[in-house]
Amino acid sequence: MKFDMGAAWNEAVRLLAANRQVLLIVAGVFFFLPYVAFTLVFSNEMTALEAAQASNPDPKAMGQAMIGLYGQFWWLLLIMVVLQTIGVLGLLALLSDRTRPTVGEALAIGLKMLLPYFGAQLLMSCLYGLLLLVPIAVGVGVSVAAGALLGIVALVAFIYLFTKFLMVPPVIAIERVVNPLAAMGRSWRLTKGNSIRLFLFVFLLFVAVVVVGGVLGMVIGLALALAGPEVALVGNALVSGLVNAAFYTVFLAVLAAVHRQLTGAAPETVSETFS
Repeated sequence: MKFDMGAAWNEAVRLLAANRQVLLIVAGVFFFLPYVAFTLVFSNEMTALEAAQASNPDPKAMGQAMIGLYGQFWWLLLIMVVLQTIGVLGLLALLSDRTRPTVGEALAIGLKMLLPYFGAQLLMSCLYGLLLLVPIAVGVGVSVAAGALLGIVALVAFIYLFTKFLMVPPVIAIERVVNPLAAMGRSWRLTKGNSIRLFLFVFLLFVAVVVVGGVLGMVIGLALALAGPEVALVGNALVSGLVNAAFYTVFLAVLAAVHRQLTGAAPETVSETFS
């Protein structure tokens, strides 16, 4: 089956429209609030750190302070990642599962599939890490030119693998594949023959999000800056949270639509789901 970008986008829009009330609630709880909380805490500490470095700039000390800052708030970052992952898997189940789960049931699926998802992410991260380390090792041991050439090859390989594993989240959430390797294999088979189309589709989506989010952030950021640093801090956190929630919601609807098309599932009327 050849992937149809237009049909996938239309299906994603339909899913968003049919489930808008539920999506607003789930996105608010799992994508907006955790991100805003983390941003407020981390930005406040970053502001204090930058102020302390302003009088006597020291890049080495700044780097060490940043590492210490992440070490101090690793637990908050972990909570945010876990909540957002549950939201990701839960929304995918909510949008595409033929059993029509309620919000509570969908989030329970997200919680149940948390470990398989993290397992798959760990395996993929190892592959991506190897692609990054090989050019660096060659560049150090042989020559910078050889390392740069391998770096280009590694970038192409990374893009290819990213596209091939794009369906891992919906495979885990919708098809209930609990084996990380099996989920990766299933995603590989689903994307066969459509890698270039899928990459272009996702790339265009990312560009649109970056452009829209960047313009909104710049305009609102300038307006908030006039209101004072404290208002700007809170306002920027809220705006970042909204962009984060909107991106996740749209991207997950796109993933659900792409999965439905690649698996040959016929479009169905999706009723609004309530817990």
